[in-house]
Amino acid sequence: MALVSSLTPVFVAVLCVVIAFVLRSFQKTKTTSKPDSKSTREARPWVDEDLKDDTEISSKDNEDDEWVDGGEEDLPHVPYTPTRYPPEEMLERSQQFYSLLNQRRSVRFISPEPVPRSVIDNVIHAAGTAPSGAHTEPWTFVVVAEPETKHKIRLIVEEEEEINYRQRMGDKWVKDLERLRTNWVKEYLDEAPYLILIFKQAYGILPDGKKKTHYYNEISVSISCGLLLAGLHNAGLVTVTSTPLNCGPQLRLLLRRPANEKLLMLLPVGYAAANATVPDLKRKPLDDIVVHI
Repeated sequence: MALVSSLTPVFVAVLCVVIAFVLRSFQKTKTTSKPDSKSTREARPWVDEDLKDDTEISSKDNEDDEWVDGGEEDLPHVPYTPTRYPPEEMLERSQQFYSLLNQRRSVRFISPEPVPRSVIDNVIHAAGTAPSGAHTEPWTFVVVAEPETKHKIRLIVEEEEEINYRQRMGDKWVKDLERLRTNWVKEYLDEAPYLILIFKQAYGILPDGKKKTHYYNEISVSISCGLLLAGLHNAGLVTVTSTPLNCGPQLRLLLRRPANEKLLMLLPVGYAAANATVPDLKRKPLDDIVVHI
């Protein structure tokens, strides 16, 4: 009995260590295990599944024969002398540019009146001057003018957007949109003379089939979209930025785009309709958006 009594504390201590180890292992397994896709959607319902791609290329991927290494080695550099303006003219030009862009609005009432295609091409050409990671230019602009294709796009977008409004976006997001009077019905996708779909190229595909890394592809394409919006407004055209959640795969298939391209934005483009209205929104003053140090 004395022996058993002396061993009891040791037994209890060992038992506690074993229990702690088991609990710790269970907790670690629970943390590192892959989450259920349904629970992931509930946690972040606004995530576009098509854009959740791993575009960061690891060193192991770079060793793969499918990937090309580097680019043009001996790239010539040439003199560059941009136009320089006197301070007074700089000030005037900057004020005029602000005044121009401050008139830009998201417009959901677009006239079916034809727009010269050359204007659209010029604006896209300007958007293609945007900077990009390692100058990979990872963008594709698909311009749709065919009525039948535009209507197919509308059907796809409206079907997914109704699910977005009713399920994915959540009550708070839908409530925040009420003052803008938006919903899943998108008449402008039929009415606008052009739909411009901007795809980011997650990676490049060379003529020999090898893949090329596109660094910062989403940021690069987003910058290009900013230039596109400014160019459209400068030409007297209107649009509304549309990022239809989870429409990418279907639209990519409809437009016969390759798997390396992911839909980033959809823009209906044309003249403003005669009865067009926009929310009377106010923009933040300069002091609220700039910090001088």
